[in-house]
Amino acid sequence: MPRSDTSHMHDHGHSHDHGHVPPVSADSEKRVRWAMILTGSFMLAEVIGGWLSGSLALLADAGHMLSDSASLALAWFAFRLGAKAPDKRRTYGYQRFQVLAAFVNGLTLMVIGVGIVIAAIQRLSSPVDVMAGPMLVIAVLGLVVNLVVFAILHRGDQGNLNLHGALLHVLGDLLGSVAAIAASLIIMTTGWDAADPILSMLAAVLILRGAWKILKRSGHTLLEGTPEGIESHEIRRELEALEGVESLHDLHLWGLTPQDPLLSLHLVVHDDVDHEHVLRRASALLRERFGITHATLQVESESCLTGGGCETEASRL
Repeated sequence: MPRSDTSHMHDHGHSHDHGHVPPVSADSEKRVRWAMILTGSFMLAEVIGGWLSGSLALLADAGHMLSDSASLALAWFAFRLGAKAPDKRRTYGYQRFQVLAAFVNGLTLMVIGVGIVIAAIQRLSSPVDVMAGPMLVIAVLGLVVNLVVFAILHRGDQGNLNLHGALLHVLGDLLGSVAAIAASLIIMTTGWDAADPILSMLAAVLILRGAWKILKRSGHTLLEGTPEGIESHEIRRELEALEGVESLHDLHLWGLTPQDPLLSLHLVVHDDVDHEHVLRRASALLRERFGITHATLQVESESCLTGGGCETEASRL
C-alpha cells in the first residue's frame, strides 16, 4: 500500500500542531508607544497654532497628527494583541492583526492625503491671510517633535510591517512640518499666501505615495501572497533536486506577517526511499536556504495520492 507521511517542521526540530506564537518584538512595541505619546501631546499645540495663524498647512499637519495618534495607538495595540497565545478559535494566534493594523493605517493615510489636496485646492480658489510668524514657531516645534519620533521608530525593525506603517505616518507628519516651515518663510519674505496650500499639496502627494506602498504590501499579505524575498519556483527546483524526490505538488507559500513565512506541500518520492530521511533533508533545506522554519510537508509514494490541486500542476507555481 502506498504510504503518506506528514511532518510539521519548526525551528526547534520536532513535530506538533500549528499552535505557535512568533515572537513579538518588545523593542518595536516600546518605540511605537513612545511615538504615540509624543505625537498625541504635540497635536493639540498644532491645532491651536493653526487656528490662530490661519495656516492650512498647520491645520492639515495637526489633522494628520491626530490621525497618527490613533494609528500609532492601533499599531501599539496590534503588538500587544500579537503577543497573545493561540486559542481554539485562532490557532495561529493574533500575529495577523499587525498586518490588518498596517492596512487600516494605509487607508487613513490615503484619506488624509486626498483631504489635504481638496482643502488646498479650495484655499487656492478662496485665499485667506496667514500669520506667518506664529505659523513658523509652531511648525519648527512640530518638526523637532516629528524628528524625535521618526528617529525612535526608524531605529526599530524596519522589516516589521506594523512598525513600518507607523513610521510612514510619522514621515507624513515630518513632511507636513517641513512644508509649513517653507510656506511660512515664503509668506514672510514675499507675502505670497498661496505658498501655504501649494506646499501642503506637495506634502500630500508624498503621503499618498507612502500610503500606496503600505496598502500594497499589507494587502498582499492579507491575500496570502508569497512573502517578499522568497520565490516558490526556487523552492520547487531545490526540493525536486533532492535525492529520492520524484516530484511535488500542492505547494502553498504564505505568511502570517512578512517576517513569518509558512509553507505546505506534498513530496512524491520513490518507493524504496526512506520517508523520514527525505523529510529531514527537505526541512533542513527550507530552513537553511530559504529561512522557512514552519512548514507542513507530506511525503507520498504515489503522485497526487491525497488529491488537491494536481490538475493545475502543469502551470508550475
